[in-house]
Amino acid sequence: MPTGGDELVAALERAGVEVVFGLPGVHNLPAWAALRTSSIRLVGVRHEQAAVYAADGYARATGRVGVALVTTGPGAANTLGATGEAWASRSPVVVIATDIPTSLKRPGIVGGALHEAADQPALFATLTKRTFRLNSPGSVERAVYEAREAPRRPVCVEIPTDKLSLSGPSWDVGEFAPEVVPEQPDGVDDALQLLAESWRPLIVAGGGALDAGPEVADLARRLGAPVLTTYSSRGLLGREDPRAVGLPPHLPAIGELWEACDVLIAIGTDLDGMNTMNWRLPRPPKVLAINVDPADATKNYPADAVVVGDAAAAAHALSTALPPADAPVWADLTTARRRARGALRGDHPHELTFVETFARVVPDDVTVVADMCIPGYWLAAAYAPAGPRRFQYPMGWGTLGYAFPAALGAAIAGPTLSVSGDGGFLFACGELATAKQERLPLTALVVDDGGYGMLRFDQQHAGAEPYGVDLETPDFVKLAESFGLRATAVDGLSDAFGKELAAHLADPEPTLLVARAQLKPPPTTSPLWHRQGPPSWADPLQGLG
Repeated sequence: MPTGGDELVAALERAGVEVVFGLPGVHNLPAWAALRTSSIRLVGVRHEQAAVYAADGYARATGRVGVALVTTGPGAANTLGATGEAWASRSPVVVIATDIPTSLKRPGIVGGALHEAADQPALFATLTKRTFRLNSPGSVERAVYEAREAPRRPVCVEIPTDKLSLSGPSWDVGEFAPEVVPEQPDGVDDALQLLAESWRPLIVAGGGALDAGPEVADLARRLGAPVLTTYSSRGLLGREDPRAVGLPPHLPAIGELWEACDVLIAIGTDLDGMNTMNWRLPRPPKVLAINVDPADATKNYPADAVVVGDAAAAAHALSTALPPADAPVWADLTTARRRARGALRGDHPHELTFVETFARVVPDDVTVVADMCIPGYWLAAAYAPAGPRRFQYPMGWGTLGYAFPAALGAAIAGPTLSVSGDGGFLFACGELATAKQERLPLTALVVDDGGYGMLRFDQQHAGAEPYGVDLETPDFVKLAESFGLRATAVDGLSDAFGKELAAHLADPEPTLLVARAQLKPPPTTSPLWHRQGPPSWADPLQGLG
């Protein structure tokens, strides 16, 4: 008779899961036994947080659901930072955690069983869409479906450990087959009326539009609209589309596009604080929001019209009602980009050299996963990936230490480059063992400035002496070599760095490159935002108070 572990794995197979990231524990070993003969690839990591980060990185790179399998109590709790990042970045992740045996569970009493928690599902309550307990037909398939369906968010699945180990049906076995009914976008007529009255439309596309690049491009072409992308949707239109601005509104020359438009079309974005300088960008005269969630669409900038629906379907519905010809773009984007880059070059020549060297040597098929570090901030601001899902950045929750473990998941899908600072890389440096064990096509770049560079800048910017931000760090080359990885180091981030990075990316095996350098933060970081003061909705002159 199959065990509950067999039933769990069979359900994951039925749900189309191809990869599981996890850490074994005494409570989930029956699932490990079942995965031994499964078609699902098991990637064993060295920390539960890394399991969820890797599932998140896999989900962002592929658009599929990422799955993490961990054990009870502390194993489940260790995932919470990464689960929060998946929540804030709207990644479809399923966290499967065991619970203590049902025979030891007493309502209202924590008796002290191994790994027992007072209320394990409550740990995940604010970080997931829903928690499933495996006691109903199709629970696993339903959880995978729930994570993937809009609005995408992580979900948690809890399984009592005795349900995994028992032979015979451990819970009500059944399959979940959702009825998929394509929904027509709602509110299209109102949106078209609004667009008919506009002359200077500007599109801002977010993570909800990641799979709608062709439809967004066609809508922009028919409207003559420039397209800004949030951190979650970098590369949405590729590098060649003339309407893709390619730089953020934090740069004054680009922010002028926002300020000059007469209607802002927000597609798949809630226009969050980090993309709007904490809502200091003023509300345009008109706002059209396209979102699967109307409340999410209007919570920050009130909308004059809302199209409720999938980004691709909604953009297509609008496009087909507009003239098919190319409309001239109302703004001179070439000049705007030239001015923005010219200002960067004047103020940050060293940093812009890094971005340009990076862009020159990183192949189009490499997924870049950047951390919350100064080089990561620069790439998020000024690096143009070849297409969607080629750049990842933890600007949901802003979790330091995201890049390297998330890159493990992205590398399952193809060549990947993680970019970390020396501080953030140490959060999960044990995952060098995972990269080696799985022979992942992963290059880990560590830019070593001897500490938490952004926090050092924050203290100095405030007129304080640095304190607690300078770090003792290992010899990263020897550290990687101790795991059996090829590793090298260079000084600086220009030509020698570019040559070495290209060599690492050409190696199909996992490698590590250390660049010893200090960078100043870009204008996209909050101390350097060109707009300061209260949020625009706090200003009654903006009509949003």
